[in-house]
Amino acid sequence: MKPAAKRSMSLQAAQKRFNISGSAVMVPAVVGANGNGPLSGLTVGMKANIAVAGHIHSAGMAHRSSIIAKNHASITMRLLEQGADLVPHLNMDEAALGGLTDNVHFGRTDNPRLPGYNAGGSSGGSAAAVAAGCVDAALGTDTLGSIRIPASWCGVAGLKPTHGLVGRTGIVPLALGLDVVGPMARTAEQLLPLLDCLAGFDRDDPDSLPLPDDWHTKEAKLSMRIGVPVEIGGVDCEPETLTALTMVRKALMFCGHDVVAISVPGWSPPDLRRAAFLVLEAEGAVALAEDLARGDTFSPDVRKLLMYGHDVPAVKLTTAMMVLARARAGFARTFLDVDCLLMPTTPQRATLADTAAPANQADFTAPANIAGLPAIAVPVELPNADRPASVQLMGPAWSDRWLIACAVKLEQALAKAA
Repeated sequence: MKPAAKRSMSLQAAQKRFNISGSAVMVPAVVGANGNGPLSGLTVGMKANIAVAGHIHSAGMAHRSSIIAKNHASITMRLLEQGADLVPHLNMDEAALGGLTDNVHFGRTDNPRLPGYNAGGSSGGSAAAVAAGCVDAALGTDTLGSIRIPASWCGVAGLKPTHGLVGRTGIVPLALGLDVVGPMARTAEQLLPLLDCLAGFDRDDPDSLPLPDDWHTKEAKLSMRIGVPVEIGGVDCEPETLTALTMVRKALMFCGHDVVAISVPGWSPPDLRRAAFLVLEAEGAVALAEDLARGDTFSPDVRKLLMYGHDVPAVKLTTAMMVLARARAGFARTFLDVDCLLMPTTPQRATLADTAAPANQADFTAPANIAGLPAIAVPVELPNADRPASVQLMGPAWSDRWLIACAVKLEQALAKAA
């Protein structure tokens, strides 16, 4: 990944125009420890829930705005050791529980692609920083789509890695069974060196797993069988979203791939999203129990969501977990028949500011978190459209690197067709 020759916008200008940072003023970058490292010269933005020693570690929560991280997160150390310069504390939804990055404590992040529209969330500050051109890349966290949703709305590429691939020590959790950390950049090609830096065993993360022996060398097939779930038809999508899906389907076929309709057993997008959000609320109530016990810690809306998770009846929570288990098994069975899946990233493009997050916003992003599988959001520029659309490629566990390679070829095919 090569650094930008010239920033299209300074950190300070981006903060003033789009409120990209959760701080009043964007702080100067933390300089990497290795001037000759593979990421030397790159500037990487860090979501506000990722610890950067000596800087605010708020996770978008007002009561944490005075907390200064004493130690780096494990991934912060990896980036610095490979030479990256870091911009800490990019804006996010409070406690990562939201889909707009409209934070009552730190303000709303505007969409640099189309000011006056939402950036998406919860990693909206990270996506906006990339879209504004003030960083080369950024890190976010993804619990039910919080990397891929803002990547979709801001017109950038974003990767949700395999669960257990990237360590989470030093990151304020929301739902440990679903949370992952991943990169965003302007193109899919720029994601690979970042992923190579981030991937690896983290002994202090209970879900961290050793990399498979062939993880760095396994390549995608030249001709893949790609499934397009018929369940997409049951989700209310913007026409432009479906146009983008058709464009990508044709581009993949042109590349020599076999693109087929397929049904994922046990998956109803709205049912899975509702069940997953209930589990997220319950896990969030556990992860943030000490904060929740203080009583005046959260904004009323976020506290209401967490208290609902805290008090949810066991039968209702167990039923939701059964919905997740059926879908998880269904996706595992589906990958016996196809190499990867193609679907929209979000049912809609960026929404106007001061509008609520669409209820179905995470219908297509939630499955990758539930199944623990990698998924990459790829921007799609539509002719004569004011906002970009986005599609998502989802692969089996540990297919992260070749999924990026497939996304790169897709970007190239779309560029030729433009």
